[in-house]
Amino acid sequence: MSGSPAAFCEARSRGNRGLVMVLTPRVRFASLSGGQLALLVSMSSLFVSTPESSRPGWRLVWHDEFDGTTLDARRWVRQVGGDGWGNGELEFYTDRTENARIEDGNLIIEARREKFSNREYTSARLKTQGLSAWRYGRIEARLQIPRGQGLWPAFWMLAETCENVGWPACGEIDIMENIGREPRRVHGTVHGPGYSGAQGVTSTLELRMGAFADSFHVYGIEWEADAIRWYVDDTVYKTVTPPDLPGRWVYDHPFFIILNVAVGGYWPGGPDSTTVFPQAMRVDYVRV
Repeated sequence: MSGSPAAFCEARSRGNRGLVMVLTPRVRFASLSGGQLALLVSMSSLFVSTPESSRPGWRLVWHDEFDGTTLDARRWVRQVGGDGWGNGELEFYTDRTENARIEDGNLIIEARREKFSNREYTSARLKTQGLSAWRYGRIEARLQIPRGQGLWPAFWMLAETCENVGWPACGEIDIMENIGREPRRVHGTVHGPGYSGAQGVTSTLELRMGAFADSFHVYGIEWEADAIRWYVDDTVYKTVTPPDLPGRWVYDHPFFIILNVAVGGYWPGGPDSTTVFPQAMRVDYVRV
């Protein structure tokens, strides 16, 4: 990971997270290192998410329904690069429509196995930095993740201050991450000063059957001055407050949104002979 503040802002480090399962009849909890928890649920116990573009008690302030023909440059910046992003990633993020496009009302972020700028894979990484950022609120996306060993889809946020103060001092909120070898599991995490990389404060939601890649789900957070709650399909599975953190609470300033599909990296490992390409993350909408 580069020592420059800008590079810290663009790079993330991850490590393996060990699980020791403790089961209860229907809703199951798993203890993680550091006393963090994972919630395991059956498909049928996930509530159907609210389909309306606005929710009771919330005011819609920003959204993209991806109902046009091209990606809206007023909302999204296409990042370009292939230096591993601090995580040992294998892809090159391009600005091509082959890797990010609008198709049938969805944003498609497609990871491909192809040689490009000295890399063996391509994908896309989109962000709202410089265009829109928010402090507090409900941030959600309805999306269907890809599948396969070595795939690493993510819906996350970084602080606007990252380029000035560096990562992890600026703070990072991972709304949803999945690694291909864990098809039933998604992670929600915060990274900040004293709790970054493999020491991020994290929780996990796990399905009893099926895979998250089988269908669309709504992934979101509700973020307040002194709490962040993680949701999948309106099921809350984690709440973090300032006393829960081993370091400073740095979630009191605006953050911007990032959507990407990484290939490989220290945490997911590389693709293998079972990984089928191309693989796509389909995003129905993003709403704030």
